[in-house]
Amino acid sequence: MQDADATRVDPVPEKTGLPEHGVPLPEETADGLLPDDGAATEALDIHKVAGDLGIDLPEDPAEAAASLLKALLVSRQEAGEYLEMTQRIAAESDNYRKRVERDYAQNITRSSQRVLERMLPALDSFDAAVAYEPQSPAEDKILAGMRGTHAQLLEILAAEGLSAIAAEGELFDPALHEAAAGPDGEGDGPLLVADELRRGYVMNGRVVRPSLVTVEHG
Repeated sequence: MQDADATRVDPVPEKTGLPEHGVPLPEETADGLLPDDGAATEALDIHKVAGDLGIDLPEDPAEAAASLLKALLVSRQEAGEYLEMTQRIAAESDNYRKRVERDYAQNITRSSQRVLERMLPALDSFDAAVAYEPQSPAEDKILAGMRGTHAQLLEILAAEGLSAIAAEGELFDPALHEAAAGPDGEGDGPLLVADELRRGYVMNGRVVRPSLVTVEHG
């Protein structure tokens, strides 16, 4: 009787899709696991690729390479020009937006200033009214109401950027003050505002109307 181990035959291993030497089977190549020879040739067909890009290459390899390099150089130059043009358009668009916003703000400021300039006579009337000395309790009560309204009006206008110019006791400033009368006699001291005849105003740092004042030497 023969030994059982000696007569035992090992089972044949199942195919895993690759032969023992590791080369893919033909059906695997066809299924797209790896490109076949025809696909590799097609991928390396520079003439076909160039034709798809609209480039007509000569048959000579050296001339074809030179043509491709020239086409690449032209493409890069065109891309740079397009990028520069896009950046310029973006900068011009940003400048235009800023200019429109600035013009809009200036138009609002000018419109507000025109309205406030038309209100100056009314403010002058208020100044004259609140400077009146009441002669009776009834006048004093009316004057108190007018002073409250005047103060409220100035507060509203201040919120819009309008403010009164400081005058009495200040150094005379031709940019802010208009002299109605000069100092009496000669003097070498600084010119000071002695009296304010009409109040002046500035709006957002711009003089709307200078103060009308009398001047004396300090």
